[in-house]
Amino acid sequence: MTLTEKVQNTVSGQVTDASGTPLAGVNIVEKGTTNGTTSDFDGNYTININDNSTLVFSYIGFATQEVATAGKSNINVKLSEGMQLDEFIVVGSRTAPRSNADTPLPVDVIGAKDLSSTGQATFDKALQYKIPSFNTVQTPVNDATSLLDPYEIRNMGPSRTLILINGKRKNLSALLYTQTSPGRGETGADISAIPTDAIKRVEILRDGASAQYGSDAIAGVMNIILKDSPNEGSATIRTGITSEGDGEMFGVAVNNGSSIGEDKGFINYTVDLSKVNLANRPGTVSALGEADGNTGFGADLGVVQEFLSRRPDAGNINGSPETAAAKFEVNLGYELSENTKLYANAAYVYKKVNSFANYRTPYWRTVEDFPYLADFFPGENPNNAGGYDGYVPTFEGDLSDYNATIGFKTVKNDWNIDASFTTGGNSQTYKVNNTHNRNVVLSEITHNDINEDGVIDEGELVPGTNLYQENSPTSFDPGGTRFSHNVGNIDISKILSSKISIGIGAEFRVENFEVIEGGLASHDGGGADSFAGNQPENSGTWSRYNIGGYFDLAYDVNEDFLINGTIRTENYSDFGNAFVWKLSSRYKFADDKITLRGSVSTGFRAPTLHQIYTQKAQYSFSGGGIVVGGLVNNVSPQAQFLGIPKLDAEKSNNFTVGFGAKISNNFKFTVDYYNIAVKDRIVLSTEITGTAFDADGNNIGTNPLDDVLRDNNLADLSFFVNAIDTRTSGIDLVANYNNIELGSGVLNFSLAGNYTIQNERDGAVKNPELIENAGQSVVNATQEALFFTSRPVSKWILGANYELDKFAFSLNNTYFGKTTFQQGDLSPDLRTEFIPKIVTDLGVNFNATEKLTLALNINNIFNVLPEWEFKANNDAGTAIINDTSITASGLTQLQNESNAITFNQRYSQMTYDGYHFSQLGTMFNLSLNYKF
Repeated sequence: MTLTEKVQNTVSGQVTDASGTPLAGVNIVEKGTTNGTTSDFDGNYTININDNSTLVFSYIGFATQEVATAGKSNINVKLSEGMQLDEFIVVGSRTAPRSNADTPLPVDVIGAKDLSSTGQATFDKALQYKIPSFNTVQTPVNDATSLLDPYEIRNMGPSRTLILINGKRKNLSALLYTQTSPGRGETGADISAIPTDAIKRVEILRDGASAQYGSDAIAGVMNIILKDSPNEGSATIRTGITSEGDGEMFGVAVNNGSSIGEDKGFINYTVDLSKVNLANRPGTVSALGEADGNTGFGADLGVVQEFLSRRPDAGNINGSPETAAAKFEVNLGYELSENTKLYANAAYVYKKVNSFANYRTPYWRTVEDFPYLADFFPGENPNNAGGYDGYVPTFEGDLSDYNATIGFKTVKNDWNIDASFTTGGNSQTYKVNNTHNRNVVLSEITHNDINEDGVIDEGELVPGTNLYQENSPTSFDPGGTRFSHNVGNIDISKILSSKISIGIGAEFRVENFEVIEGGLASHDGGGADSFAGNQPENSGTWSRYNIGGYFDLAYDVNEDFLINGTIRTENYSDFGNAFVWKLSSRYKFADDKITLRGSVSTGFRAPTLHQIYTQKAQYSFSGGGIVVGGLVNNVSPQAQFLGIPKLDAEKSNNFTVGFGAKISNNFKFTVDYYNIAVKDRIVLSTEITGTAFDADGNNIGTNPLDDVLRDNNLADLSFFVNAIDTRTSGIDLVANYNNIELGSGVLNFSLAGNYTIQNERDGAVKNPELIENAGQSVVNATQEALFFTSRPVSKWILGANYELDKFAFSLNNTYFGKTTFQQGDLSPDLRTEFIPKIVTDLGVNFNATEKLTLALNINNIFNVLPEWEFKANNDAGTAIINDTSITASGLTQLQNESNAITFNQRYSQMTYDGYHFSQLGTMFNLSLNYKF
């Protein structure tokens, strides 16, 4: 034996909890190396290590324990329950998993207990009040977005955060956000569909990870780890109501587990059924604004005042829609042999949402213009025939979401092999009721319509009869969208030595996107009033595939110094290749109390099929004929006429540097700086119109853009384009101070914050030549605000937990910083700013017995609501704010501006385009949990 050789020793044993129950899945790692293993279903383990090493035993929910081997061949360990939820993580490494202290990347770990303690009804809203860099907001005008709220990490939009379930890619939603709201022009996975009771923990990698995981990981990765206990289970009953007496919530969830065979496997399943009633938060509508010809309808003021005296909110219904959901999740594993394990998980979610469009007041849709409305929608208005008093169209959505993975992990000659197949899909279909098709579409006569006597067959319409208006149905099927994918993965890793480990893998993915055609009446001539259906020429199914591969190398220079590098290449069938890389490092010193870490990487995001193929035409009359405008896709003839290029992938450069300090076992904190530069960011353009119009609204412009619009019978259009480069930078801070003895109890503090230093466009907008030459731009001030200033500049979460005997108290304060918006109908001299607010949540848990827990959550105990104010962009804006003179509409100029962006105060709390956080007032939640 040479001096450089080390003695190898085989150590085996069993890991149990304090009561002696075997613990499966405990991570056992040779300290200072990536050499490790896990305990089997009986808690047994075997590991080959260097002699005189130290083994580190870690398990979620238990205190980590280190044991010196000192030549021992058998070591049995008992782990005691602790608060170390972040000791061992899966996301962020393509070789061996590492403890959170050893990873060179910033990762947030949120346990199931932390999620449930928020009292929030859905997983995405729970994250809103736990992760500072995570934001989600409910859109004030619902339509299709009522089924799925946009979310984002680090102000990067929903499509730039990759969602994983047990380390495997979750399918995207079928919904493409096209409204003027955060996330416009993007799509993301439906994380609200995941039942909270099925989640063991959530790992959020706050760093670009395209090299490790592929597209969509520019802003980070969220890995949702499902519960895997065969022995634990519980039933939970939840109920709640807002301080306004609406938004009633009721839910029942069951999570349970069982062993398979002779303790060779496990199955853990969750069933979650819930119902949330409507919470309505309309404003008091301005009669003068309604009567005004600019911000309203140009109606007679007396008529408006009479209607509003009976309906001060103009009949509007907005806030939080009625939602019913059924969620099912199952997770299982089975030991096929000593070295091979089978694993699988599957989920299905059905969600039903009932929401409303803006109320059509009797001076908006009048009986003078549409006399048949008196028969369609009889009411109690004494001034109209049939008592017609307007109507409110409904929007009813049905969402189905499923995902499933099956795979196996095996060890062959010290090579760790993980092969899997994943499938998933999301469909959203709609119904529109209590409305009509108000357009004129005349019936035609053909030879088949006439019988032998030359008489029109019975039941046929007389030629020239309008198919709609008085003959219109009042219920419509607008169609919908579907998305699905199938993914094959193989990941192989090996620990080559005590210092070097490698990982290599490949992924093959097929994606399908479908636009479901709506019924004829839903789109014909312009379609149903409030929400037109998908036209046949815009409907269809499209697909693509991509194949990618990566290589990862981790080098532990010594026990303190780690270097990790990854390269990845992918090829897409519809736009070509992408090559990205990542380099990260970590250095620990001062007896592991201080850690320096950093990474630099490139990334990419492929355009989604939604962005490439979605086309929504809107019909209107112009010059005696029907013209079409709306969203045209990048492969359409219209796009080719305009010289709009096909979409390419976004490209990014990510830089992160930070440090962590472990002042003591109870006091830890991390600070990380990030800088994300995105090139060729995909945006949904503004509506491009002609450059000049006559009194009848006809396009009389003379430049090539006007010629293209006229030649193709287009009134206006929008499209997707790689239009801008952006740069986003900021700081994340996470600090925890635990186990403070106070009286007879224990107090824990946590502080987490995100501060945005820079979030802006980098360089000029990249307009297609035809658009640029016409003096127009695909990006306007409203879109810039959506991209860069519509999310809080800073967000901080200060939490405290106090445990005393059978009681546990939690107090959570979430600070939402300033946001700025430039609404499309607002004067360019003004902007709106949402004022910083602090939302305080209180939770009280009472452990009545070892099995029964009663929890009361009072969310937003001080009834804090979003609040905004006008700010001047220049001297002209200051003059508008200070001007108290009355305009022709009977209001000040500033009041007119306010009416323009709130639909005459219908959306006074949030403005028509959105706000910085969603709140319905104080919410009372009560839950009862019983452990099996």
